[in-house]
Amino acid sequence: MNLIEWATSPWGQQVPIHIAWSLLWVSAIAGVGFLIVHAIYVKFMAKPVAHSAGASSVDISRIPEKVQRHSFGARFFHAIMALSMLALLFTAFLPKVGVQFAWVEWHWIAGIVLTISVLYHIIHASFVLDFWSIWPDQQDRIDARNRIKLALGQSAPEPKKFAKYPLENKLYHLIVMLAGLSAIGTGLFMMKRVRTPFFTRNPYLFSDMTWGWMYVLHGLAGVGFVALVTVHIYFAIRPEKLFITKSMIFGSISRENYLEHHDPQRWVVGAEGPASGRPESKKAPA
Repeated sequence: MNLIEWATSPWGQQVPIHIAWSLLWVSAIAGVGFLIVHAIYVKFMAKPVAHSAGASSVDISRIPEKVQRHSFGARFFHAIMALSMLALLFTAFLPKVGVQFAWVEWHWIAGIVLTISVLYHIIHASFVLDFWSIWPDQQDRIDARNRIKLALGQSAPEPKKFAKYPLENKLYHLIVMLAGLSAIGTGLFMMKRVRTPFFTRNPYLFSDMTWGWMYVLHGLAGVGFVALVTVHIYFAIRPEKLFITKSMIFGSISRENYLEHHDPQRWVVGAEGPASGRPESKKAPA
């Protein structure tokens, strides 16, 4: 199966022009297939996960009834990013399934909104939030290895509860970041091929070959987001994850959810100080 569409340039050179649109259905089916398999696994095969009792020394009385998980700035970014991403997906792929409309202008406008929101998020996360809380750390790697051993029936210590963000959230964030930056970077250059108030149109900025591979990378990122968004929505509405989804709307989780799902020694909160993604006494990893 040819995964890339090719064309012949005026000089007789074979150049890529886009991905094969059959990959759209591959991504959609993969996303739906994942959620079906995961739902069956959780329902019939998953076993309760035991955690080490590493939080017994924490003074629970200093933990507020409502633990702030997301600031207003983070929630505002997430809402704008989600709306712009959905707009990008609809404007990109609805014409490919037969819904015809003037999609180009709406697509690049949504792309500009997404770009601005991501730039804001980078600055906000770097200087206001705990930048390192979303990245896998050594304890995540140790616990992941122990979980695999326990799942295979081998002897291993019980893993600790997660910090502010579970490992699967961190890995998902990494994948979305790579796909998002690929789509944004290529999309900004591709705006040079259409008339906008921001750039003077110049379709000859790159060679046909360079433009072609740029379209391929942009398309791969786009179809990848079909599966990524499907999986994200699925986990957002799962009953055991609803407390996280609600925190993205209201900003906080209950003390009970905090103690049940998170390790207070890894995600330190308290009535006297702001929430942190790691113990205050530890230095952020380099």
